Amino acid sequence: MTAAQTIPLEPDLSWERDAACKTASPATARLFFSDEIGEIATAKRICAECPVIVECLDTALARHEQWGIWGGQLFVSGKIVMTKRRRGRPPKHPRPEDQLPQIPFPEHLRHLQPA
Repeated sequence: MTAAQTIPLEPDLSWERDAACKTASPATARLFFSDEIGEIATAKRICAECPVIVECLDTALARHEQWGIWGGQLFVSGKIVMTKRRRGRPPKHPRPEDQLPQIPFPEHLRHLQPA
């Protein structure tokens, strides 16, 4: 193996400096790890406008992230989930404010998309 073919020991995280969550206020970071539906929706909307959304999701999957919003997707117990509901008994009629934005999966990760 030549020097040009060596495998890097650390992943390239240079994309992080361009992440929308990095340029937001420091208080914004808590949104990405919240249990509140409204805050999760806000975090997903920030991701939707992010120029490095694919790199973020790829890195989260490689790191086996357990919780939070990564690359526009909600991770719960290490799995990507499409929805989250409030605690307690679900209402007969879903609340509009409980609808989470659906961020499309990158083409190369569609096989991981929950049904």
